[in-house]
Amino acid sequence: MTHRTRTILFLVLLILFLIAAPLTVLYCLGWRFDWEKKFFFQPGMFYLKAWPKNCQVYINGEQRKKTDFFFGSILIENLTPKKYNVEIKKEGFHNWIKILEAKEKEVTEAKNIVLIPENPDFKEITRGTKVFFFSPDEKKIILKEEELSSGKTVWSLKLFEIDKNVKSHLINERDISKENTELLNVKFSPDSNKILLETGLKEKVNYYLLEIDKTPLVLTSLGLLEKPEEFFLPSPDDVYYLDDSGFLFKNEVRLNLIPHEIKKETKYEITASGSNILLQEDDILYIFDQNTKSFQKLFEPIKNFRFSPDAQKLAYFTDYEIWVLFLEKNREQPQKEAGDQLFITRFSEKIDNVFWYTNHYLIFNSGDKIKVVELDDRDKINIVDLAEFKNPEIFWANKKLYILSEENLYVSEELTP
Repeated sequence: MTHRTRTILFLVLLILFLIAAPLTVLYCLGWRFDWEKKFFFQPGMFYLKAWPKNCQVYINGEQRKKTDFFFGSILIENLTPKKYNVEIKKEGFHNWIKILEAKEKEVTEAKNIVLIPENPDFKEITRGTKVFFFSPDEKKIILKEEELSSGKTVWSLKLFEIDKNVKSHLINERDISKENTELLNVKFSPDSNKILLETGLKEKVNYYLLEIDKTPLVLTSLGLLEKPEEFFLPSPDDVYYLDDSGFLFKNEVRLNLIPHEIKKETKYEITASGSNILLQEDDILYIFDQNTKSFQKLFEPIKNFRFSPDAQKLAYFTDYEIWVLFLEKNREQPQKEAGDQLFITRFSEKIDNVFWYTNHYLIFNSGDKIKVVELDDRDKINIVDLAEFKNPEIFWANKKLYILSEENLYVSEELTP
């Protein structure tokens, strides 16, 4: 090889080195080159976590590896900063689809994905049930049924113990009165061992205490109660009440500086969870502001509301709309500040009841359809139909859905992790 050839070869290798070295350094520092748009960038990443595990993950229609077996998660790296169509699939479940944006040097997260079963299995618990009532410990169900007594149809109460899968008779209408008595309501004690029966006879309302933890059962007539909602109170450490002047008290300590206006012939109900205190005034919902020490109007008209299992969110709804209030700062993506309100959706058919499916999903029935909706409002909110029953009454407990339809009570398999 001549001297000239060696010189040319050396210069070529030197030029290649001078080009490759900075490119290698940039690559090691995380930089990439977009050949389509001709620019350097630092890639973003997606961190996804879904239940059930081993789900298929698609990015812009291209299948990636599955979520792992141990944690149900996946990290997708080296993404050009832009929006991607993300789809998570598993046979037997509805797909989760959302447009997420990958940002430079950032990890975009979706950590609370729950896939909803397409055709969950329901089994029949009992037939001929008119109404059902769940105990606070979610281990018992009181069933109102009808039976024959002396040739007449009367109502009866049965106890269904969930863990034992056993139904037993409690009392019937004739145990209270030989005359036709209407059962108006059933309320459990906080310890789930007693129930308060509200009955109607000849336009008079009477109350009875049934102690279901004793053998034999003990039924006590209480007559007329002026404030039946106060009969079963929580422990003394958690007693809240509103006096006639509009002052809120907790264990005899006054909490508000400015009294709440008390209106005549108006129903008031206080609900507390942790440091959050709600006041329902007929169909108006107020929340207690710890800074101003006063009640602030939250929503009107309200149908009902429920705290999330982690007590960090509040779901409230009307006949046709569902909203969520964030009670604490949510640091997970999408981040929310305490006090942020999220409008879930509006329906043409009436919403009967809403429960927390998980801390990040709601389950409810609208018309004959039972639906599950997520709280992740990036892109569109995913909402799917879980099941359909005629005129269903629903209750969510023990990771299972209980449905009363056409006097038949059903229970689903476990639906959440």
